[in-house]
Amino acid sequence: MSYEQVEEAWSLIDEAMKLKEKSDGDLEPDAYWDPLFATSPLVDVPRTQSEGGAPLEKVFLKSPYGLQFRRDHMDWIPFRHGEVTLD
Repeated sequence: MSYEQVEEAWSLIDEAMKLKEKSDGDLEPDAYWDPLFATSPLVDVPRTQSEGGAPLEKVFLKSPYGLQFRRDHMDWIPFRHGEVTLD
């Protein structure tokens, strides 16, 4: 299951990249919330709202993975926040 879950994180990052490209420039992390992360079925919305930071730094997924914003690159990368099972 773990491989598929990290792939889901990467697919959400791909969607974030598309949103950034449409804006013709860098976006602040909070700009991704309403149009993408808040409506994604992959995102643990309550946890992200309580632990994701203000401004948004981390997006927690319902899997053991999440997305972390890299300000120096103005992009998102996956991170692991929970136990991973390799079954």
